[in-house]
Amino acid sequence: MKTLGKTLKEAREQNSLKLRQVEDATGISNAYLSQLENDKIKNPSANILYKLSSLYNLELNSLMAASGAIKKKEDDTVSLLNSVAFSAESLSKEEEEALIEYLKFLRFSKKK
Repeated sequence: MKTLGKTLKEAREQNSLKLRQVEDATGISNAYLSQLENDKIKNPSANILYKLSSLYNLELNSLMAASGAIKKKEDDTVSLLNSVAFSAESLSKEEEEALIEYLKFLRFSKKK
């Protein structure tokens, strides 16, 4: 698994930003950003992570999980299905399980 620092550095570089530009855009000091990217600071505040996730267009929950602030669920499939694909109607537990099994089947079929 990638560290928080490595994730942040890659995101900054993909956005072609220098540390000073990130500092100007977020108000987070250049020195603090450098320490974050080098994993010297491992648990930044949610406010810092929010600013960086917004600037880099990253999911805040992913950064929060990488920092250890929250635990990432092993399988977000059910909550993803309910919140995005089927937000207009609630799925029963049986429907959720059937959809997950079907997705597994599709993914397995593609690997062959």
